[in-house]
Amino acid sequence: MSRRQFAAPTRDGDGPADDTGCTVLHVDMDAFYASASLISRPELRGRPVVIGGAGGRSVVLSATYEARAFGVTSAMPMARARRLCPQAVVIEPDHHRYAVISDAIMATFASVTEQVEPLSLDEAFLDVAGAIRRLGPPTRIAEQLRDTIADEQGITCSVGVASTKFVAKLASSLAKPDGLIVVPRAETVSFLHQLPVGAIWGVGDRTEEHLHQLGLRSVADLAHTPLETLQRALGDVAGRSLHDLAWGRDPRSVVPTRREKSIGADETFAHDIDDPVRIHRELLRLADRTAARARSAGMTGRTVSIKVRFSDFTTITRAKTLRHHTDVSREIFATARELYDRLGLQRARIRLVGVRLEGLVETGAAPIQARLDEPEHGWRDADRAVDRASARFGAGSVRPASLMGGTPGRRGDGSGTPGAGTRGG
Repeated sequence: MSRRQFAAPTRDGDGPADDTGCTVLHVDMDAFYASASLISRPELRGRPVVIGGAGGRSVVLSATYEARAFGVTSAMPMARARRLCPQAVVIEPDHHRYAVISDAIMATFASVTEQVEPLSLDEAFLDVAGAIRRLGPPTRIAEQLRDTIADEQGITCSVGVASTKFVAKLASSLAKPDGLIVVPRAETVSFLHQLPVGAIWGVGDRTEEHLHQLGLRSVADLAHTPLETLQRALGDVAGRSLHDLAWGRDPRSVVPTRREKSIGADETFAHDIDDPVRIHRELLRLADRTAARARSAGMTGRTVSIKVRFSDFTTITRAKTLRHHTDVSREIFATARELYDRLGLQRARIRLVGVRLEGLVETGAAPIQARLDEPEHGWRDADRAVDRASARFGAGSVRPASLMGGTPGRRGDGSGTPGAGTRGG
């Protein structure tokens, strides 16, 4: 594996960088969804591969670096991705696999330090100040994390090591793919000032264009512009924030584990549909997926909500709070179907439906009530048996009978990623 550090702008440094005081790590998996999908498809490694549905309305969830070389990016319409890279292999996402691997990665982080702040399934900040005495300097810890994840999960990650969160995240993005960049505290400003203004956290396309119009093209240009000038051009808050970041000032600390407030999934149909039977089947599929994700995350929820988007893009939501917390597929589906049926839609043309579980707590933190009509070994036991089968044989290996054969017209891009935002890496 490559070991890139800030010693030089080349891919390989001339020696170990000084990581004294650089206790913040940003660890980011490389093309996570694509890499995880290829674990069982090793023959596709080195080829352009796109993760997402094959339907005309689907979007790209992730892409290998070979596909990115053709301009394919996350969230791009699949139709455009196919035009840019017609030779790409398209694979449907396996969210259960992603959740399992993510849980294992987060457990690896937790074995190093309790100060872990997940940003999504595939990236997190770590503060390793308390682990240095036990595990060695930050760079060694970063290397150990990379090796462990590669050995145990079969995927690679890139790591930025710095004295602040902003610089660590920036370093990891520059280290991709499969790299490590250490930004010594004393060299933070010189590291930043060589970069374009678009590298600054919070500078999007529009802000970058505005800064270019002001003649500010590098972080050094931004840093040496008077604060008052930036505030007049960008506003008081944005102007001060960008000025501070340009000088490497970022007082934010690593905030340990942020729990998801909700878990869910939605599906955009390839063609608008009005058949209530098909919509019920899709609600069952989404409820099953939502429940599996909740169980994988070790969470239960008390509120079930649905989202319905019509052909004119009008969107409505409905929710129901249960008397107890649940992670049972059958119960989530029954509630979702009840909410949908109450809408009284008569052959309305529907573009999207979604199911979400809210009011989450850790499993065991709230009582789960057994239903009077459940057998001795109830639906929760059945769900866990399905989880075990899916872990062994792959997602979808065991499904409700009514879902066998699939649903025509599904986009199948797995757009309902749980909770926090994701990145293609």
